[in-house]
Amino acid sequence: MSDATPDSLIPYDEIVQDALRAVVGRVLGQVEKGGSLPGSHHFYITFKTHAPGVDIPRHLTDRYPDEMTIVIQNRYWDLRVSATGFEVGLSFNQVGSKLSIPFAAITAFHDPAVDFALHFSAQVEDQAPEAIAAPENDPVVRPAEEGSNVVSVDFTRKK
Repeated sequence: MSDATPDSLIPYDEIVQDALRAVVGRVLGQVEKGGSLPGSHHFYITFKTHAPGVDIPRHLTDRYPDEMTIVIQNRYWDLRVSATGFEVGLSFNQVGSKLSIPFAAITAFHDPAVDFALHFSAQVEDQAPEAIAAPENDPVVRPAEEGSNVVSVDFTRKK
């Protein structure tokens, strides 16, 4: 008998990734409906800047050619959530910007208020994950250390 796990014809890793990204959408949708963040909740969202469907100002893609982290906390406006992504207004160096981010582009979500985090596999295969840059929108707040509520899913396989 072989100890090797057979290749699945069902893309479980993609299904789980999509389901966990839907958690991000549901949370943002609740914030949109409520009109503001409840309590001390705030979010760090990391995404691929050149992923299909991402629409951010050119000066941000120039500064963050691969990945960027934003903070949704005090200074944000016009949060709009759809089935496939979200739009939000944020300030970068005192300049307002509108960002449109599909959920498929998100690589990390963190709510330091309750120490909850989700990490997603990179969309590009056979590429080592890069370090996440510090968030650059105004104001900059550092996340708390990750704790017991961290969910990390990485289904990358070497063939």
